[in-house]
Amino acid sequence: MVNFDYQTPTRLIFGKGVVDKLQEVMAQFGPRVLLTYGGGSIKRSGLYDKVIVLLAGKQVTELPGIQPNPKYNPSVLEGVRLCKENDIDVILAVGGGSVLDCSKAIAAGAKYDGEPWDLITYKVPIKAALPIVDIITMAATGSEYDCGGVISRTETNDKVGIMDPHLFPAVSIIDPSYTFTVPAKQTRAGVADCINHIMEQYFCGEHIAMNDAFMEGAIKSLMKNVKIVLQKPDDYEARAEIFYATTLGCNGIYALGNSMSGWPMHAIEHALSAYYDITHGEGLAIVTPRWMRHILNETTIERFVSFGTGVFGIDASLPQQEIAERAIQAIYDFYKEIGMPMSLPEVGIDDSRLGEMAHHIAVNEGLEHAWAPLQEADILAILQDCMK
Repeated sequence: MVNFDYQTPTRLIFGKGVVDKLQEVMAQFGPRVLLTYGGGSIKRSGLYDKVIVLLAGKQVTELPGIQPNPKYNPSVLEGVRLCKENDIDVILAVGGGSVLDCSKAIAAGAKYDGEPWDLITYKVPIKAALPIVDIITMAATGSEYDCGGVISRTETNDKVGIMDPHLFPAVSIIDPSYTFTVPAKQTRAGVADCINHIMEQYFCGEHIAMNDAFMEGAIKSLMKNVKIVLQKPDDYEARAEIFYATTLGCNGIYALGNSMSGWPMHAIEHALSAYYDITHGEGLAIVTPRWMRHILNETTIERFVSFGTGVFGIDASLPQQEIAERAIQAIYDFYKEIGMPMSLPEVGIDDSRLGEMAHHIAVNEGLEHAWAPLQEADILAILQDCMK
């Protein structure tokens, strides 16, 4: 069991009607608020109007239009500018994980006098950040309970993950009811994102039985409940269970005591969505079974056997190779069943830039040090397999 040093300072407020607690939550911060949100869904749902009422007495500056795969330019830079010009005390992020990821970068940049990209790329350490409160409306990234985010810089095809303890939200408010109207495409993609978060922690060297059971149970819950909500979008219990699983996805709790894997599937997908701006969860669903197939060998097979028997109930008496191959097919079939695109051409990607992306990943992601090491040729082979 690997040593760990763990702390999550975020207060989670979870359940029906908990947005009403916003006024109480915001009272502990100063009066000047930057309200960040995305493309308008919070206005269509009525959440925006509710938030404005609950912010009565505050000085509110707004940053709308934050996109999926949040962009350094304009959103992060504009947010930093607004914070500095308006002497912002606290950021209130309302929406999905992209809004919150962007807000984390803004929170750090607002406390830094240089180029915010220096912080995102770890050239300069983060020494302070504005406090963040969020009302999260999408079950996917887990950004509401972790200290990380992912920012895209379109002009350089970079999609960079940033993690720092200063970036934990102070308070996250989660009412699963607000996911009732999330489109099926985004519901599926959010679940795929979380399943992959768990798998990135599951497929590793050192591991403990308690974590295996925790992660296997979470994946089974996600697979069960996404089928329910795709048929009945307003099933509160299923939506709540999905949100609980996704909230824990990236804060490390699923794998305390396990060794690291290097998160190779995310590293590969980040290039896909940086170059082509595809939906992150869809890219992960495409990459996952291909990565699994590529790294299956006598060193890694034990994890495949555990995954296949623990998640899919495959007969443990079968030969290990058969269990592993069935597990890979089972994850592919699950994604296919719920309507995910399962090849790169289905999301508009041809083979013209595969070599360029493989090189970019190999140079920037450090996957030669992953649990199952990947060189540039391996990455290219995985991407080529994703074309089929």
